[in-house]
Amino acid sequence: MTAVTALGGVTQRGPLLHLVSRAALERAVARGEVVRVARGRYALPTDEEARRRAHELTGTAVLISAAAHWGWARMWEPRRPQVAVPRGRKVPPERQSAVDVRWRTVPPTDVVDGWVTSRERTLLDCAALLPFEQALAITDSALRAGSVSRSVLAARVADLPRVHRARARRVFAEASPLAANPFESALRAIALGVAGLDVRCQVRIDDDRGWVGRVDLADRNLRIVVEADSMEYHGEREAMDRDVERYTRLVGDGWLVLRFTWSQVMTRPGWVAQMLAKAVAQRSHLVRAA
Repeated sequence: MTAVTALGGVTQRGPLLHLVSRAALERAVARGEVVRVARGRYALPTDEEARRRAHELTGTAVLISAAAHWGWARMWEPRRPQVAVPRGRKVPPERQSAVDVRWRTVPPTDVVDGWVTSRERTLLDCAALLPFEQALAITDSALRAGSVSRSVLAARVADLPRVHRARARRVFAEASPLAANPFESALRAIALGVAGLDVRCQVRIDDDRGWVGRVDLADRNLRIVVEADSMEYHGEREAMDRDVERYTRLVGDGWLVLRFTWSQVMTRPGWVAQMLAKAVAQRSHLVRAA
């Protein structure tokens, strides 16, 4: 289901019902497109498929497939279950067409229940091998869930090959439990790559009238707000009025507000980065002039 994918592959019932009807959700569950993993919690069947393939190959589910098992939100689903098998193992071509096989040996101490990497090992692998934005989204989710300790992750970076350690350290240093979902994480990953932009998550902003709200990302020095525009439809007039008032007050108080949609962030990251860079250039000029 597209809505569950956009919410990171796993979500509570409330946010999901902002995007689809109850009837549509029930049909998706009946067809097996979405799985009810706990009371009020739904997920794509990524975990079930990875478990089956790992057992078939006597291998270990890794990377995004393992992240799905641990219930962490992610930007994208893997095209095929990601399974590691020992080096030298022969896997028939027909099996390889259905599985993204990774030939490497996973230490037994990093394997849980005989088929999936542990939480820490999963995050180490993601930080080392996935694109930065995808690894950041998964690590944000793990921290948000309280599944792991940042200090433990930092200590275990030494377990990685030297060539991957700098990538992992960057992911763990930038990860934050404050990001609400992979959409926000992906937007922050783009912002972190823009020179001169120093954004923080979930920043409280007040004006001369008091509380304005919390914004997704903000650079206080340049007074730039960057928002991940939710797919939710503001069907109620009162909700729309609050939203418009919030942004009007931000602009009136001297903030430059940039809003990006899910599609723009996920499919046009280069354009998003260009828009952010233009905002930085504009604001930097104003700061110098002041």
